[in-house]
Amino acid sequence: MFARLPPAVLLTLAILAGASMDATIKWLSQSNHVLLVAFGRYLFGALFSSVIWWRAGHPTITKEMWRAHGLRGFVIAICAVTFFWSLSVLPLAEAVALSFIYPLLAPFVAAVILKERIRPQSVICALVGFAGVIVAMQGAPSETESPQHGLGVIAAFVAATFFSIAMVLLRERSQKDGPVIVSLMTSVVPGIILTAPTIAFATPPHLEDWWFFLQLGALAAVFMYLMAQAYAKAEAQQLAPIHYTELIYASIIGYVIFHETPRVEIYMGAGLIIAACLWAAYDERRVAAKLKEAD
Repeated sequence: MFARLPPAVLLTLAILAGASMDATIKWLSQSNHVLLVAFGRYLFGALFSSVIWWRAGHPTITKEMWRAHGLRGFVIAICAVTFFWSLSVLPLAEAVALSFIYPLLAPFVAAVILKERIRPQSVICALVGFAGVIVAMQGAPSETESPQHGLGVIAAFVAATFFSIAMVLLRERSQKDGPVIVSLMTSVVPGIILTAPTIAFATPPHLEDWWFFLQLGALAAVFMYLMAQAYAKAEAQQLAPIHYTELIYASIIGYVIFHETPRVEIYMGAGLIIAACLWAAYDERRVAAKLKEAD
């Protein structure tokens, strides 16, 4: 059913599922250790992804896939733990707004991983995006009001950096492996990586939260499957604007469930970040079109 939908619709549904997943993470983190929440996300996500994989005819997972997804799984595990913790100490909309910086980091990540040249436009867009971050931080609560707010912002930055690495790797694996295997491995591999740290450091779960862990896994599986479907059908630059609708969903969910009213500076800063990201996506399309014409 989902395979017939346009990539823009697929990604819109994925972002809605992702915003709901973030809200579930924030809810669970109020009473459970962040490592446990991260492990639960991948454990239950793997269960639901396994069902999708089996119903799709259980396509073969090769040794090469395990090696490739091993690296990506490690990156995702770090991204998850840092972002989950930022969600536990920051308002939902603020954490989401800060996460938008990741596309501006992608050219620098690609320069390191893929040895691509960094264009001046990418540097300018990154500077505008970071200016947006500075604007978003204006009016932040004092250390007395929110002692961990600053650490939460740092955690969100670390998560955005590792997410940009994961997204660089996602495009390649989506085309090679297909969305079913990508969805499954995105849950299985980080879950394996997080098993030992969770056992060693996390406190036991609150059993009354089992339903929310189940919900988290279902949303995670749907989010990753739809994301992989969308990116297997379209270029990342074409889909980039849709990601920013998550701020709308996060603001509504944060207000209704967590009684959060984001500062106006967050939206002003997010506007700068989004504008920089959209300009970067436009510039990528312009350069790609010129190269195609040259060929």
